[in-house]
Amino acid sequence: MPTFFERRQLVVPGDLLAEGDYVAGENTFKSNNKIYASRIGLVEYEDNKVNVVALRAFYIPRVGDTVIGTVVEVGFNGWVVDINAPYLALLRASEVLNRSFKPQKDDLTQVLDVGDLVVAKIASYDRTHNPQLSVDEPGLGKITRGQIVKITPTKIPRVIGKKGSMISMIKQETGCHIILGQNGIILITGKSPEDEELAIMAIHKIEEEAHTTGLTDRILQLIRKEKEKKGGLKT
Repeated sequence: MPTFFERRQLVVPGDLLAEGDYVAGENTFKSNNKIYASRIGLVEYEDNKVNVVALRAFYIPRVGDTVIGTVVEVGFNGWVVDINAPYLALLRASEVLNRSFKPQKDDLTQVLDVGDLVVAKIASYDRTHNPQLSVDEPGLGKITRGQIVKITPTKIPRVIGKKGSMISMIKQETGCHIILGQNGIILITGKSPEDEELAIMAIHKIEEEAHTTGLTDRILQLIRKEKEKKGGLKT
């Protein structure tokens, strides 16, 4: 009775998970004595039962995506970064230092330490290897100021809006610089904490009402109403 994935490995709909005398559990189905995944998620084996834990709030990496992550470990030749995905990402020291890494001389904790936040891009990823990050473009690297907001990754397109209409409006009305991580983590940097809080409030409202229509106009009115309450924020 073979299984075709390791426990907690990422699977997508249609993946063959097991064959033989297994029971199809949550988010799986059985056909011709074979069990397949019916949702994207992490495979679990419980005795002879096969389940897939759905990834409702997790981010599935794609090459080229911009992400915001937290350094969770400093390794021998780079950093391990939590990007709100099923697997941790790797950022090599040579990517950050822009030169060959010299372990005898380079103290990586002086560059990035545990708890530091970084903006990066997914340089490579497949389901057999952890995502590799890159910071070799302008605007990428260590975050030194601003506030972080975390939302469900699938709601990011709603924050962007049609042709970028929603996020452009929020930036204009609040005067904040906003970086949207496709992993559901957003960096907001404003001229004042009040500006940042206004943008945060708008983004949380979008997440709550992402399923509704006419949202851009409602968010615009909400921001302007809050600005009037506070006597107008400087933008």
